[in-house]
Amino acid sequence: MVTIRLTNSKTRKKEDFAPIDDKNVRMYVCGPTVYDRAHLGNARPVVVFDTLYRLLRHVYGPDQVTYVRNFTDVDDKINAEALRRQKAGSPGTLEDLIHQRTEETIAWYHADMDALGALRPNHEPRATEFIAQMIAMIDGLIASGHAYEANGHVLFRVRSYKDYGKLSGRSIDDMIAGARVEVAPFKEDPMDFVLWKPSSGEEPGWSSPWGKGRPGWHIECSAMAHELLGESFDIHGGGLDLQFPHHENEIAQSACAHPHGDFAHYWLHNEMLQVEGKKMSKSLGNFFTVRDLLDQGIPGEVIRFVFLMTHYRSPMDWTAEKRVVAATKLEDYLVLGERFADLGKARQTAPAREVVDALADDLNTHLALSEVDQLLGNARWNELVSTLDFLGLIPFERFDERRELLNNSVVFLNQLSEHLVEVRQSAMTSKDFSAVDALKSALIAAGVEVRMSKAGVELVPGPNFDPTKLAALQ
Repeated sequence: MVTIRLTNSKTRKKEDFAPIDDKNVRMYVCGPTVYDRAHLGNARPVVVFDTLYRLLRHVYGPDQVTYVRNFTDVDDKINAEALRRQKAGSPGTLEDLIHQRTEETIAWYHADMDALGALRPNHEPRATEFIAQMIAMIDGLIASGHAYEANGHVLFRVRSYKDYGKLSGRSIDDMIAGARVEVAPFKEDPMDFVLWKPSSGEEPGWSSPWGKGRPGWHIECSAMAHELLGESFDIHGGGLDLQFPHHENEIAQSACAHPHGDFAHYWLHNEMLQVEGKKMSKSLGNFFTVRDLLDQGIPGEVIRFVFLMTHYRSPMDWTAEKRVVAATKLEDYLVLGERFADLGKARQTAPAREVVDALADDLNTHLALSEVDQLLGNARWNELVSTLDFLGLIPFERFDERRELLNNSVVFLNQLSEHLVEVRQSAMTSKDFSAVDALKSALIAAGVEVRMSKAGVELVPGPNFDPTKLAALQ
């Protein structure tokens, strides 16, 4: 079996991955807060952990891996948008409008991440579906002395957990000195964080022992992970920006609520994203969503390829140059794979071991893509096609679609050659060859070699043949 090695954020070391149960490998990744479209930075962890999910499925079997990624649908920004719609005259209660907003945003998210080739997780829990579990966990933390009620809030006693700060590598006093913490008169300690907070009349809320309210952000993931994966599971992932305070707080409350469990054994964090060497921001005019790029005609597999060009623990820079490189390479893979691979055999062929080994070494996607180039250079066509499907770059179906399109195009080219003969004969009579030139130009632009002689016309697909460009000639 392939040995997977991962850099564990908690130990700051690259370690051999040893699942708790190799028949039930479990991974939790923090998902989006569904108040708007996913921007490009939101998509990076999706592609990173989708790649890991694919690797785990390959090594342990697709039925032996459970992947959970949540939707945070309790949030002030969601509430604000729903309230804005209500005041603008939208029908329905505030709860109805909140539900409508989260439903449409989740649908957007699914469509955009599907376009990037990301597999759907096994479970996509919504925070609102697990309120009872959150209340039960909070109640247990109060009973054990790790949390307290104050002024309608419930807060976690950070200093009651001796290992707080191990994940981020900082002491509590350093955190207080170096971070902006919410100061409230009812807090016992500035670092204590909210587990439950009261809801006003304009905010959604649930009945609880502490009055009508809603959960704090951190308790959501702890409750959902426990319910779906148990007290101990294998991998917890997310962006580096979540390491503190979100993941630090998750560990503290989960360890105190379930002292017999270990919570997550391995923590993985992906670095942040830049655009042309600068932090993505609306003020710089370089902020865009995944849908913005898709609507510009940039295919999802190109976006995914650019992500994979950089190791997940390094800052990633989205550039126009990388986008062009990715598009060119993917087109070469598609054209040559379709032309030379036996697609039936490719489906029965395992992905190249060199690529699997590269991913097994702490998700070295940059090396994996270099190995893909070697497959092409060494004419290992069936492995090339299988590996591209494994990486989520070009699924088998795309090769099938292209082959069918090419087969249909050959029939159409035969018809076009007969038409070109007729147009050419008419031009020789009228001495006006503009129609002939226009048709030739369109064919050449589609990558068709136009061979004209006294014997007739032959149209041959060239190396850059793009059958989609023939559609305008129909």
